[in-house]
Amino acid sequence: MMKGNLRWWVVGLVALATVINYIDRGALGILWPEIKAEFGFSNQDYANIFGVFVLAYAFGQTIFGKIFDWLGTRIGFVLSIGVWSIATALHAFGSSVMTFQLFRIILGVAEAGNWPGASKANAEWFPVKERALAQGIFNSGAAIGGILSPIILALLAAFMGWKAIFIAIGLIGLLWLIPWLIIYKSKPEDHPWLDPKEREYILSGQLVKTDDGEDETDYNPSTGEMLSRKETWGAILPAMFIDPIWWLFVAWIPIYLIDSFGFNVKELGLYAWVPYVGAMFGAWFGGLLAQNLLGKGWTVNKTRKFVITLGAAIMVPALLAMSVASTPILAVLIMATILFGFQTSIGNVQTLPSDLYSTKAVGSLAGYAGTAAKLAAAFLVWIVPQITTESYMPAFIIGVALAVLAVLSVLILIPKIEPLKPRAGKSA
Repeated sequence: MMKGNLRWWVVGLVALATVINYIDRGALGILWPEIKAEFGFSNQDYANIFGVFVLAYAFGQTIFGKIFDWLGTRIGFVLSIGVWSIATALHAFGSSVMTFQLFRIILGVAEAGNWPGASKANAEWFPVKERALAQGIFNSGAAIGGILSPIILALLAAFMGWKAIFIAIGLIGLLWLIPWLIIYKSKPEDHPWLDPKEREYILSGQLVKTDDGEDETDYNPSTGEMLSRKETWGAILPAMFIDPIWWLFVAWIPIYLIDSFGFNVKELGLYAWVPYVGAMFGAWFGGLLAQNLLGKGWTVNKTRKFVITLGAAIMVPALLAMSVASTPILAVLIMATILFGFQTSIGNVQTLPSDLYSTKAVGSLAGYAGTAAKLAAAFLVWIVPQITTESYMPAFIIGVALAVLAVLSVLILIPKIEPLKPRAGKSA
């Protein structure tokens, strides 16, 4: 059944983990009207609770980036999804802003592991030409989770209270561990189920050479050396600039619809999933486009820069168009366009660590990029209530600037996207 396709089962499981990830994190926003009414919370309380989650998520990226590089992808995911599932269930015992913040901190640190872990699994299991597609499939899990979250949570709300819902969705993540431990036995080099032809296809496709013909897949710099290279920052800064756009909508789609159109939980279930449909198609589009361009002979450098720029070019006019969103249908359709553009870009941004460094260092660099991205996202999420007292438009203008900066940081800091070599006097 898995012959010749084991790598796709791996990315499918990681995508499923991402679906669960987004259902778990999205529960607070969807269930917020009930929680807010029961405890008398305000939108600023929501911003404060969500803000600490994103901060914890930021530092969790670096923490789990190192954990994945130290312990490997298999155990890294066990720790990540195991802890975040328990943290999700603990939300049922929240009764104050402080307790919700505590549970969101645990959730944030653990959920963060999903992203450097996925980047590492991608680098281990896919040849370079398929990595953007694999990353797109993985990222589509976030979109599918965003689609399913309001629908599933609205349906569950019809039969159980918000506390029982948190426990139920927490248990789902623990069940995911069963197929993961069965299928992900080791890396491709040693996996007992891997067909020899697929093993050769994966490993030979990872041997990318620089212009002088040298194989640089073993380059594993120290943290200091890695952070001293401008190309490293060419991977960190675009993630830092572009990621807050996603979090702007993840955090505030339910609240925006509640404030702008007076939605309740049932109405959120009817509308809040639509933007994530755009995100899902954007993830697939960005990955397939990159794969097709590489198949036509485009270089990794030209392909990554083109697709990242294209995604930003889609986002900018759509962000500006949010000012004319006078109906909920129009609002969610424009949001879908924005998230389509975002996902078109982000899959290729997230492949940059594996384009530049060996699999030994990918988790660490993905973690650094994720930390920077989530710190920026936490700041944007936190200031939204302050800058949107009369209109959400200031937040969308900030999104425009961030999209432009993301593209510029790649173009300026990475003159050529290719595997890096140790500097003179350094060794791998």
